[in-house]
Amino acid sequence: MQLTIVGAGAIGGTIGAHMIRAGHDILLCDADPAHVEAINEHGLTIEGPVENFTVPAIAVTPDHLPDQIEHVAVAVKSHHTTQAAELLRGRIAPGGYVVSFQNGLTADILAAAVGREQVVVSFVNFGADVLAPGRIMQGNIGTFRVGEPDIHEITPRVRELVAALPYAEATENIMGFLWGKEAYGAMLYTGAVSDLSIADSLEDPRWRPLMLAVAREVLAQAPVEPESFDGFDPSDLEGSLARLVTFNRNSAKSHSGIYRDLMVRKRKTEVDDLMRDLAGPLTTYAGEIIHAIERGERTCEVANLELLATYERTERLGRPLNAVVHTLPAPSRRQDGPLHGVAIAVKDLIDVAGVPRGNGNPEAMAGAPAEKDAPVITALREAGAEVYVTTSLLEYAAGATHPDVPEARNPYDTGRTAGGSSGGSAALVGVGACDVALGTDTGGSIRIPAHYCATVGFKPSYGAIDLRGVEALSPSFDHVGLLGRDVAITARVFAAITGEAIVTPSAPLRIGVVTEQIGSTALEPDVERAVHAAVELLRKSSTVVDIDGSAFDAVLGCFEDILLFEAWQVHGDRVEATPSHYGPETLRLLKSASKVGRDSYEAALARREELLPAVAALYEGVDVLLTPAAPFVAPATTPPVDTPEGAAEGLFTSAYNSTGAPAIVLPCGWSDDGMPIGLQLSAPLGADMALLASAAEIERLLAVERRAPAIG
Repeated sequence: MQLTIVGAGAIGGTIGAHMIRAGHDILLCDADPAHVEAINEHGLTIEGPVENFTVPAIAVTPDHLPDQIEHVAVAVKSHHTTQAAELLRGRIAPGGYVVSFQNGLTADILAAAVGREQVVVSFVNFGADVLAPGRIMQGNIGTFRVGEPDIHEITPRVRELVAALPYAEATENIMGFLWGKEAYGAMLYTGAVSDLSIADSLEDPRWRPLMLAVAREVLAQAPVEPESFDGFDPSDLEGSLARLVTFNRNSAKSHSGIYRDLMVRKRKTEVDDLMRDLAGPLTTYAGEIIHAIERGERTCEVANLELLATYERTERLGRPLNAVVHTLPAPSRRQDGPLHGVAIAVKDLIDVAGVPRGNGNPEAMAGAPAEKDAPVITALREAGAEVYVTTSLLEYAAGATHPDVPEARNPYDTGRTAGGSSGGSAALVGVGACDVALGTDTGGSIRIPAHYCATVGFKPSYGAIDLRGVEALSPSFDHVGLLGRDVAITARVFAAITGEAIVTPSAPLRIGVVTEQIGSTALEPDVERAVHAAVELLRKSSTVVDIDGSAFDAVLGCFEDILLFEAWQVHGDRVEATPSHYGPETLRLLKSASKVGRDSYEAALARREELLPAVAALYEGVDVLLTPAAPFVAPATTPPVDTPEGAAEGLFTSAYNSTGAPAIVLPCGWSDDGMPIGLQLSAPLGADMALLASAAEIERLLAVERRAPAIG
């Protein structure tokens, strides 16, 4: 058989060498002059574990391709298909054909240049690499199938090709093999963002959900019945991973061609074709990371796989909880730093360049994207963190949902709220999608969702984290803070943002229990039991003293007038001009805010200043103060703050917004119906790291069991 092979690299060169050895008339065409010269001078060498041989061969560059060719194989990288097709336009002899030896779905591109009836397709799955000009390593013998792309029939020309090609078999469903390869190839692309071998990326249980999800995403798009090959079985993806590990461990080609293009050859990959042929979030995320590596913004490392695994969990677990607003593929960040590899979700009222500051409001969510990052986002990126998603919230963080924006649901009971206003951030951390998220807290909006969702919720000292680029509600009370899987990740991120050093706690701890609050009649029985049980457990290893917290009650009395007056200053003009911008519950709250006059506001500010020394004195002689986090477990929906239920919800948290002192909520138990319960700790203004250290020790002492979320 006479065959011209356009693209004499790994696959084309391997097939061509075997065909030459079998006596076929093969012309090799390649764009690399050094490769062409080496082949013409020294022959084409195949080496590796399969066979070692050299054959004399004739090779040309594209400008010396004959004007007319009967049989052509295209074996170029898929992103060079258009160039190869144009090279062949008008050259195919009557009755001739073009056969693709490529990855991807390239038949349509070839057909546009040479005619649909002149295209044959093959599926090639043996591993090979170009080692040097004229030298190719064949790593294994894999599946090789040939068929017609548009008909389920084995034609004479398919039989002719199969008779001549090494290892080839005919098939009536060649597109089924190609779609199977698309799914397997997507897993290879996913693994290629790391420096792991193919086998290692497929075998590690950390990446198993990601790899399975990527394959399922591709297979769901297949217009034909996908076929099995070399251990990959579309109907048994779980079993496929183990078989593919064995197949690849037995191959001398340890890393994919995509990885070698990125890290060895430093050239563009075929990822554009993957993204052109496929739709779906996970392949898009993998493709964007590969683009970033191509641009030099990233390198192939396990941290990229960790980010993709976070995206997978966010799609699978976070979206059903209404927690996700925008995902940010391949987020920009420093390539090192103390938060390298840490994926962080961001409440959608903090500016993230390129996406709108949505504020839980449909008009704002459809608005112009932020032009630059808020300083806290800049600090995270400078520390190497992956700012990867923005999260849902109650409208303008004002304590109520907008009817057109679904409320974030609770990971432990999707019939209940995740809390507000930082509910999306709490839900993502609580369900295990990511380990840490940014939230904001004006009266408990971090700590209450943390209590509802079994996470740590940290409101630092007032002003500890820059508020620029953050939607205001009450500037005197607004805080940016963190929701974390545990105290350790919370402290690590806070330290990276602020530059403060992590400290160790004093031992034994002195814990002041605010007696009026842990005995409050507002506490539901399950909450009361859990908090009291935690206190009794802490007594065994810490000094626990009773504290009279009446000063907190007094300072809490200043909260409402300050909050409402300042909220009206922020929103009043828009309320009066376009009240329809807001949901009805938020609008009701803001209209009530208009009734607080400046005199009442200034009197509340003055009274607060008078009370602050008395509150500060409560911390004398103790490391932390302990209170409940909220009176009840997560309800069905967040009660608006201007309702009795809403007022009760923030009963134990709002005082610390008034004082500005740091406060943290961490899990302390579970209700009888399986809902999380938290307790709250606080420390003097500015003692953020000391509070985090004490919280870490109390977290260790309580050793609250982790339970699997209801969704998973």
